[in-house]
Formats: sequence, structure tokens, C-alpha cells
Amino acid sequence: MTRVIAIKPAGQWRAGDVDQIALDADERHRRRAVLTGECGTTFLLDLPRATVLHDGDGLVLDDGRVVRVVSRPEALVEIAAATPHDLARLAWHLGNRHTEVQVVGDRLRIRRDHVLEQMLVKLGARLDVIEAPFEPERGAYDHAHGDGSHDHGRDHDEDDHDG
Repeated sequence: MTRVIAIKPAGQWRAGDVDQIALDADERHRRRAVLTGECGTTFLLDLPRATVLHDGDGLVLDDGRVVRVVSRPEALVEIAAATPHDLARLAWHLGNRHTEVQVVGDRLRIRRDHVLEQMLVKLGARLDVIEAPFEPERGAYDHAHGDGSHDHGRDHDEDDHDG
């Protein structure tokens, strides 16, 4: 089976990709999976640790072809508040519930969840339902390793997301 041998960061590889694969935020956080692109290219992603793939990244296959990663839009809620203090308070409540959050300017985004939405409204949030790619904050333990591989993986075994 064709295998991924490298991940090229968005903007650091030439277009001319042979295929693309649309993945949501959870599907873009992978260690191992057999994937099939939209044009039928089937390949094995088999990395040493769970890695966050980003929109526009190129998955270089062992035969030299490249598959472009595309962030699939998801059902989200965009959260606004009257003041930065209020927004920080809302973020604290979401973090206290271990909710994945994306920070977009002076707003927050989360996946649709009616229980969280009710809580946020009670706390004074303004909510807009949207569909957009989701890029949640990955936390202090997710970081690039500085070796040029665009790894963004974990240095520990927690939440391996084997897939």
C-alpha cells in the first residue's frame, strides 16, 4: 500500500497535488489510518505519534505524489461577549468542561452542543450558528518539534487518537 513519507506544511510545497482529502478537526489529528482521497488515491498514514494536519498541508506519498489536506467545515457556534472580561469568563467555563475551543479574533468557536449553548446564553453570550473549518487550540503539550517535519505531535502518550 502507498504510504505517507512526509508532511509538507501549507504554503511550503508546490501545487500540482494529485488528490485531496477533506477531514474534520478530529480526523486531522491522527497517528495511523488508511485514507482515501476524493479522486480515489488510497494510502496509509503511519506516523510515530499523533499529528495535527492543517488545511493546505501536503501528504507526500512514497511514489512522489502529494495529497492536499482540506479542512472540512463543521457545525459550530461562534461566541461573542460584551467585554473582553466577559469573553474570558465564558472561555473559563468552556475550559472547565474540557471543551475544545478555537479563538478567532475576539470570538470563540465550539462544536454545536445544545447543553453548552444554553449555559453560554445564561452567562450572557451572543451565539451565531455557523459552518466552518474547526481549528481548536491544542494545548500546551502540542507543539512543533523544530525539526522541519511539521510534526505538531505530542511528546507523551495521552490521547493518541489512533485511527
